[in-house]
Amino acid sequence: MKLEGEAKLLRIFVGESDRFEGRPLYEAIVLEAKRQGLAGATVFKGFMGFGAHSRIHTAKVLQLSEDLPVMVEIVDAEEKIRAFLPVLDEMVKEGLVTLEKVEVIRYQSR
Repeated sequence: MKLEGEAKLLRIFVGESDRFEGRPLYEAIVLEAKRQGLAGATVFKGFMGFGAHSRIHTAKVLQLSEDLPVMVEIVDAEEKIRAFLPVLDEMVKEGLVTLEKVEVIRYQSR
């Protein structure tokens, strides 16, 4: 697969403890993105953050949190990302989803 030029970056911000059909939400999102043939997905775990409820989630030793922030990034052509949005809407009940234009310099598999 080759992807170059203008594309879309989809970012999904959720909590580490969020679930979908019995599995971690971030994992379910990545597996569904793979099933739908999207170019790739990466999950990042945050050390600290807060969201709509203004509750601080932190990885400080004395304040162990079981719900650290998690961000999933997916980059692909706009039409593939837009086709994925309705599925994502069913999965993410609470969180933040953003979409932005990016330029892919190089993405190629052998």
